Amino acid sequence: MTQGPISQFLKHHYRHFNAAAVIDAAEAYRRHLDQGGAMMVTLAGAMSTAELGLSLAEMIRQDKVHIISATGANLEEDVFNLIAHDYYERLPHWRDLTPADEQALLERHQNRVTDTTIPELEAMRRLEKALINEWTQADQLDERYFPHEFLYRILRSGALTEHYMIDPKDSWLVAAAEKNLPIVVPGWEDSTTGNMYAGHCLLGEIEKVHTVRSGIEYMMMLADWYIETSRRHSIGFFQIGGGIAGDFPICVVPMLHQDMQRPDVPTWGYFCQISDATTSYGGYSGAVPNEKITWGKLAVDTPKFMIESDATIVAPLMFAYILGQ
Repeated sequence: MTQGPISQFLKHHYRHFNAAAVIDAAEAYRRHLDQGGAMMVTLAGAMSTAELGLSLAEMIRQDKVHIISATGANLEEDVFNLIAHDYYERLPHWRDLTPADEQALLERHQNRVTDTTIPELEAMRRLEKALINEWTQADQLDERYFPHEFLYRILRSGALTEHYMIDPKDSWLVAAAEKNLPIVVPGWEDSTTGNMYAGHCLLGEIEKVHTVRSGIEYMMMLADWYIETSRRHSIGFFQIGGGIAGDFPICVVPMLHQDMQRPDVPTWGYFCQISDATTSYGGYSGAVPNEKITWGKLAVDTPKFMIESDATIVAPLMFAYILGQ
């Protein structure tokens, strides 16, 4: 594969320790795809607010990603950035903020995520207006959709197009909607839009709480997708961060093996995690790769990579390498 200047730089300089793991994992990712494999990417933390769409969207467009698991925050925050980018505020000296500084941000409806703030009125309430229209219409028609499907419907309808403040090619959710990519959003209730939905249900504006489909249904959908896809492709797992975005979907394999008595279903065929967490007293969400073998999530011979670094630095570089940039 042709290597562009970024790939050449990485190959020349990234020779040891976590740097070498970046190259090894990226090359194994490419081999997995070249051999006909499919890949899941999981998004934890605040990767959408970190604007990962700048690199992830192209990965989706070039069929380097086949399914995504994202927290509810990452799902919605890609849209927040799409429609309110110019109202975000960068806080380069965020470590020096006092409690009074934080209160002043609250009073201006600027919700802080490390070094940037998300504007409530321009991002959250603007999306809420479009969502409540979709939620109430589906509720009245006795239709039910997953959280990501409601956002797909909004993006495809053009309801928010007039508010776009970045090039939509830099939105990973826009790219996913164009590909109709399957997305799993475990624990969506633990998100701003999930809280909005609960509020509108409590107000009686939505009569049927299950108008938005649940996490259990997401697992059932994922199981069907995994069984069908694994008949033709080995499926890899590329995990950014820890938490439910990774823990939930990786469990589909032991569930199929142990709870559904389907030992014929293959385990994940590739695994890589980028995380700056360290193993200590059970605090490592999701566990390190070898420990996953004991849970039936990975096999002894599954290619496994652990990159202990900042995903906002590493993931875009890996994606560039995989794309040959």
